[in-house]
Amino acid sequence: MTNRRVFCFISVAGMNLVVVGLLKLTTVPVAGQAAQPSSAALKTAWGDPDLQGIWNQVFNTPLQRPDRFADREFFTDAERAEFDRKRESLLRRDKRAQAGTEKDVAGAYNSVFTSPRHAGRRTSLIVDPPNGKIPAQTPEAQQRAKAEREYALALLQATDTCKNKDRGNACADWAYGPPSPKWNEVTPFYNTGRLNRHADPEDGSLGDRCMSGSNPDFAGFKRIVQTEGGISMYYDIGQGQGYQRNIVMNGTPHLPQSIRQWWGDSRGHWEGNTLVVDVTNFSPKTSFMGSRENLHLVERWTRTDANTLEYAVTIEDPTVWTKPWTVKVELTKQNEQANRLYTEPRCHEGNYGMIGMLSDSRAEEQAFAEGRGPDPATRDIALGGAGGGAENVDPLAPGE
Repeated sequence: MTNRRVFCFISVAGMNLVVVGLLKLTTVPVAGQAAQPSSAALKTAWGDPDLQGIWNQVFNTPLQRPDRFADREFFTDAERAEFDRKRESLLRRDKRAQAGTEKDVAGAYNSVFTSPRHAGRRTSLIVDPPNGKIPAQTPEAQQRAKAEREYALALLQATDTCKNKDRGNACADWAYGPPSPKWNEVTPFYNTGRLNRHADPEDGSLGDRCMSGSNPDFAGFKRIVQTEGGISMYYDIGQGQGYQRNIVMNGTPHLPQSIRQWWGDSRGHWEGNTLVVDVTNFSPKTSFMGSRENLHLVERWTRTDANTLEYAVTIEDPTVWTKPWTVKVELTKQNEQANRLYTEPRCHEGNYGMIGMLSDSRAEEQAFAEGRGPDPATRDIALGGAGGGAENVDPLAPGE
């Protein structure tokens, strides 16, 4: 096989199959040939370790270790079999309801699109600290999270006033509260969550804006493409909210601190067969579990055999966590003929989603001003049907 580089970039609305890049190398297995016996034999034509391919985490492993498994690092075979037996019952579930209702729309993604994965061996993706838990937050981070939470709740105050509750703790006497005095205030922070307002695009969550992809990412599909002296990674996550990052491999230092990037500035080098990537210079507009411009990652990518890529990342931000913590994920090579990846976010189906949300708010404001509708502040557009609620939590995730 010749060392030909061919790149194709295609965007097809409404489809989940698009080629982003193809790099043919002498090390790519051909049908009928045996896979390479060890990671040492997996080299590119110019001699670097070959990490190329489409990779995905195929097992279901919680990020943090459930309390009931204490300091156990691995599940037993019997426990994994029991998790899988319970998950099998979900494969044919159907949550559709009366056509056109909110519940019907919320259940549109049935098990055909969300087939549960098999339980993994590990009780948590976090391997350090040894208890499998995210370290405690700093007082500074707790105060910042409290301020953001209080601001978001203030915008909801007109939507949730219950005078009396019945014996079942349900609201028996409902009345709207007064609109929040903060309704017309600009957020005191760059918003990344969902607010009960759509004055501008930034009132929507990063997910509403098709920007919810994060670095690091533990779950989505990844395609790695290498050239001599460069590495690109393509991420397909969150209903099309993917992105691309380029790893600088020429030994130059990080960008100046004044230059900030959404996915950070990635500088890589080889340590034996492991790609080590140092990532800094994140934008203050990003948010990974509350960490923004001070986020620092050290990634280690190691191909352990022909079909397995180990991804380990140490996460550090002294303004958010009391100490660094490390996640380790085992990625499995995917069939490149059956899988294709996008190069750009496409979750708005033609970018009309955000236009629709903003125009809906403007129409409500006009109707209220003309006496034809309720105060927009009394509508819950932050939580109602938003996803991420209790109904969307996987009831059979290991340890739940």
